[in-house]
Amino acid sequence: MKYLWQALKTYKKEAILSPLFKLFEACMELVVPLVVAHIVDVGIAQADKMYIVHGMLILVAFGAAGLVFALTAQYFAAKAAVGTSTEMRGRLFRKLQSLSYEDIDAVGTSQMITLMTSDINQVQAGVNHTLRLLLRSPIIVFGAAVMAFTVDFYAGLVFLILIPLLTIVIVSVMAATTPLYKKVQEKLDGVNLSVRENLQGVRVIRAFCREEKELSAFDARNGDLCAAQKRAGRISAVTNPLTFCFVNLAVILLVFVGGVRVSAGALEQGDVIALYFYISIILTELVKLANFIFIVAKALSSVHRIEKVLDLPEEPDRYLPPEEEGGDTAVEFRHVTFTYRGGGAPSLTDIDFSVKKGETVGILGGTGAGKSTLVSLIPRFYRAEEGKVTVNGADVGALSKEQLRNAVAVVPQKTLIFQGSIRSNLLWGNGGATEEELLRAVSVAQAEDVLLSKGGLDGMIAQEGKNLSGGQRQRLSIARALVRDPEILILDDSSSALDYATDARLRAALKSIGRTTFIVSQRTASVRHADKIVVLEEGRIAGIGTHEELLKKCSLYREIDASQGGNEK
Repeated sequence: MKYLWQALKTYKKEAILSPLFKLFEACMELVVPLVVAHIVDVGIAQADKMYIVHGMLILVAFGAAGLVFALTAQYFAAKAAVGTSTEMRGRLFRKLQSLSYEDIDAVGTSQMITLMTSDINQVQAGVNHTLRLLLRSPIIVFGAAVMAFTVDFYAGLVFLILIPLLTIVIVSVMAATTPLYKKVQEKLDGVNLSVRENLQGVRVIRAFCREEKELSAFDARNGDLCAAQKRAGRISAVTNPLTFCFVNLAVILLVFVGGVRVSAGALEQGDVIALYFYISIILTELVKLANFIFIVAKALSSVHRIEKVLDLPEEPDRYLPPEEEGGDTAVEFRHVTFTYRGGGAPSLTDIDFSVKKGETVGILGGTGAGKSTLVSLIPRFYRAEEGKVTVNGADVGALSKEQLRNAVAVVPQKTLIFQGSIRSNLLWGNGGATEEELLRAVSVAQAEDVLLSKGGLDGMIAQEGKNLSGGQRQRLSIARALVRDPEILILDDSSSALDYATDARLRAALKSIGRTTFIVSQRTASVRHADKIVVLEEGRIAGIGTHEELLKKCSLYREIDASQGGNEK
C-alpha cells in the first residue's frame, strides 16, 4: 500500500476535508431522530403548532446543511481519487519504461494494459468510496448505537447485540472476496491478451480461416472471467441479505422492548420512533457499507497487482564500475552464456569472438539459433549470466545506458513505425538532426521511393505504418537508426522484406559509411560480403569466417547456402 499512500499524499488536503465534511453530514443525520422525537412528544402531544413548525424548520435546516456537506465531501473525494489514480498511472507507466527486457517479458503486454486501465480504475473507485464512507459509515453505525443508549439503556442493548454480528459478517465477506477479485483481474489479463492478439493478427487469422477457432478460444477465456466474477459475486451477494436479516430481527426486538418500556411508562412514543429511526439509519448505512466493501475488495486486489510491478527493480544504469575504453575492437564476446528467465536450457553457450571497428559482421543461423539473442546482449537489453560482452573495450555493464545506447543503434526484427509524419519518425534517431542529415539517412537506407510516394518528409504514416509495405517500413526503420549516427549498427533481420537488388544496394551503401555493422539474417545472400560471418546452431558457434572460408570448413553454412541457390549475389 506504500505507493498508494505516496500518491495520496499529494492530495492530503482533499483526503482530510472529504471525510471531515462527511463527518459533519453524519452529525446532522444523527440529530434528526431526536428532533423528530421532540416534535412527537411535545409538539404533537401538546398540540403546539409553533413547536411543530420550529421543529420542521430545524429539520429543513439540517437537511440543507447535510446536502452542502455531502456535495463538498463528494467534490474533495472525487478530486483526490482522480488525482491519485492519475499519479498511480503515471508512476506505473514510468516504471514500465524503466524495466529491463526480462521483466517486461515476465509481466507481459496484456497484464500491463489491464494494470493501466481496469486496475487503475478500480483503485480510483476504491479511493473515492473510502474517503466518503470509511469514516461516515462506522460513525453513523456506532453513533446511532450511542444515541440509542441516550434515549433508553435497555433499547440500546439491542444495538449492542446487532453491531458485532454485522461487523463479523462484513469482515468475513471482505476477507473471502479480496483474493477472488485478484483472480478476476488475472482472468481479465487473458481476455485482453486474446483481443490484442486477434487485432494484431487479424490478417493471419482470416488467411487461415481460423475465425471460429479464435472465437472458441475467446469464449473459453471470457467464460473463465465470467465464472471468476460469479464466484466473487456470490459471496458478495450474501452481505445484503444477511444485513437485512439481522437488522429486521433487531427491529422486531426493538419494537418488543420499546412496547414494554412504553407500557411501563419508561419511554415516550417519540423515543420509540427515534429508536426506529436509528435502526433504519443503521440499515441504510450498512447497505452502503456492503457496497463499499465490494468496491474496496476489488480495489485492494488491483493495488496489490500494481504494487507487485512497482516493486520490480529498475534496469540499472550500470552494474559495474566505469572502465577506460580503448583499442580498435568495437565489440567482443568472451565466452558468453545466456539463459532467458524460466527458459531452462541456455539460449547461447560459450560465444567467443571479436569485431574490429568498421567491420561488417553477418550473424547467420536457422530459426531459434540465438541470432537475435546474441545481438541483444550488445546494447545490454539482456545481461549475460556468464562471460563478458565489451563495446569499444569496456564491459557493457560498466557503461551507462545513455552512453551505451547512444553508441549502438538497433533496427529490431519486428519493425515498428509510429503514427505521424516521416520526419517525426526519423527524428526519433536524433531530435536535432537537420533536413540534410535526414535525407542522407534516407538515401543510405534506399528509402527515397518512400518519400516520393508519401509526398516528402512531411508525408503522413498511419498507425503502426499500416499504409506502408513491409519493405518500406524496414527501410524507414534503418534510416531512423542511421539518423542517430551510431558507432555500431545492428540490423536484426531487418531486410527480410527487401528484394535482392535493393538488399544489395543497401549493403553497399552501409559499407560505404564505415560503421561497425551487424547483419542478422537467415539467407546467405545478405551476409556473403561481410568481413566476418558468425554461424550459429542451437545457441553455439558452428563456424566463423568469410563466405569463402565457411564454404570450405563449415558444413552447416554450406548446407544453408546450397539450400538457397548457392549463387545468389
